[in-house]
Amino acid sequence: MENGIIFGNKIFDIVFVALFSAQLLKVLLSLFTEKKINFRRFLDTGSMPSSHTSSVVSLTTAIGIKEGIQSSIFALSVVFAVVVMYDATGVRRAAGKQATVLNKLVENIKKKEGYLMIEGNLKELLGHTPLEVLGGAILGIAVAFLMT
Repeated sequence: MENGIIFGNKIFDIVFVALFSAQLLKVLLSLFTEKKINFRRFLDTGSMPSSHTSSVVSLTTAIGIKEGIQSSIFALSVVFAVVVMYDATGVRRAAGKQATVLNKLVENIKKKEGYLMIEGNLKELLGHTPLEVLGGAILGIAVAFLMT
């Protein structure tokens, strides 16, 4: 398990594959949700599955397999994963909702006042729903077990 094929570190390889897989799934799922393949989804935040979650959960799972669930590094990784998942569904999701409201306000002002206040809109798709985080967690666990 020590030597990885991509980066020379097996655990780092697992995290990379989990992240890459999550982003690739976003592109493929856009075929069903948007009725076309949207390659921009590969670099976007938000959406199903959460790549942040798949990354940290694959990291935690791989460390648990390699080092054991009683190890200090596993405990650290669990805390790190929980913080990332909480942030994805909490703070980042709230920021995305606020961006939606602000974009609507700016659009209404533009229409009413007839001038451009801000160039472009704020990014709205920042965080994740609990289901998107769960999807990322399942993907992260699966990748870690498949690659160990």
